Amino acid sequence: MNIFSGHKEKDELVLVFDLGSSSVGGALFWAQKSGIPKIIFSIREPIVLEEKIDTDRFLFLATQTLKIVVDKIYAAGLGAPQHIFCILSSPWYVSQTRVINFKKNTPFIFTAKLADDLIQKEINLFEEEHSAKNKNVGNKVRTIELKNIKTILNGYETAKPLNQKAQELEMVIFISMSGEQVLKKIEDTIRKCFHFEKIKFSSFVLASFTVVRDMYMQQENFLLVDIGGEVTDISMIKKNMLRESISFPLGRNFLTRGVASSLGCTLSEANSLISLFKDEHAQKSVAKKLALTIDQLKTKWLKKFQESLANLSNDISIPATIYIAIDKDLANFFSETIKTEQFNQYTLTESKFKVIFLSTELLHGIAVFEEPVIREPFLIIDSIYINRFLTKT
Repeated sequence: MNIFSGHKEKDELVLVFDLGSSSVGGALFWAQKSGIPKIIFSIREPIVLEEKIDTDRFLFLATQTLKIVVDKIYAAGLGAPQHIFCILSSPWYVSQTRVINFKKNTPFIFTAKLADDLIQKEINLFEEEHSAKNKNVGNKVRTIELKNIKTILNGYETAKPLNQKAQELEMVIFISMSGEQVLKKIEDTIRKCFHFEKIKFSSFVLASFTVVRDMYMQQENFLLVDIGGEVTDISMIKKNMLRESISFPLGRNFLTRGVASSLGCTLSEANSLISLFKDEHAQKSVAKKLALTIDQLKTKWLKKFQESLANLSNDISIPATIYIAIDKDLANFFSETIKTEQFNQYTLTESKFKVIFLSTELLHGIAVFEEPVIREPFLIIDSIYINRFLTKT
């Protein structure tokens, strides 16, 4: 488990799957020592949208979509990957940044074993807390990710804590975990085509945080907002540290279901109407109804967003810079919603929220592509993160 070690690999073919709450993506790329991945194939398939969400049914639909993606990548016949990764978005994982404190009256040596023992205790606590909250699930959990954010010995942060002497220790770690049932279904689906023993799981929040932090090194404080199909995740970064994350169960599909319910149409028709309305191509009579409905839905989403920010901040000021990850078609809609004037009450500065969409254009230059590969932000972020993970020293 030693999280203080790293490794370096040569250029290798990597397969990554991106499991969200409205779609599943997949990409094949060459992990290059330069740190810039070369993406040679990408695909994304939608998860069937239904009027009501049933947990078991939702997992079944997501797995079916993953199967389509796996089959298509396998059929492309571009070679056998040396690594397989699966990046999970909400609701497929839970995560938390945790602080470990350890003190002794006499000096002690900070060893890898001490770190591992303390971390294991923290993992067990997190698992117990998560299980207590989800009694009805009756499902084992598996830790999928563990990252040391920082280590402080005797009040001083150090990048090389091993074998140092101290009396006080503070470790800040990021842990994410997922249900064993979910992970097993994902692994079984992938292994039907790719006979791979070890499939590495990671969270999109850690991937996007790492990529944004490395792109904007001067930006120490920011919010990350990932608006998925069913869930919106908000993560607060302070002093380049992933401090805290919070979620609420309203994503882009909330808009679709709301329009379908209000106008008495199918989910597919609702999506078409939202698209026409957004592009100002809807008929006048329909546009009037739509405007009213969308305004009400926007207010509901905004209320949940504000409540989440308030719960996230406590006594800490909210950063004014926000990076949002969302499908391109609704990026402008949610960006403008977030910029609403009343949010200023949550910032201690005079500045308004500055919203930056994590678009393909923004990520230009930190990944390269073979033609005619489809370029999309989520898979680009995943590939950059994995490339850095595999080639770090």
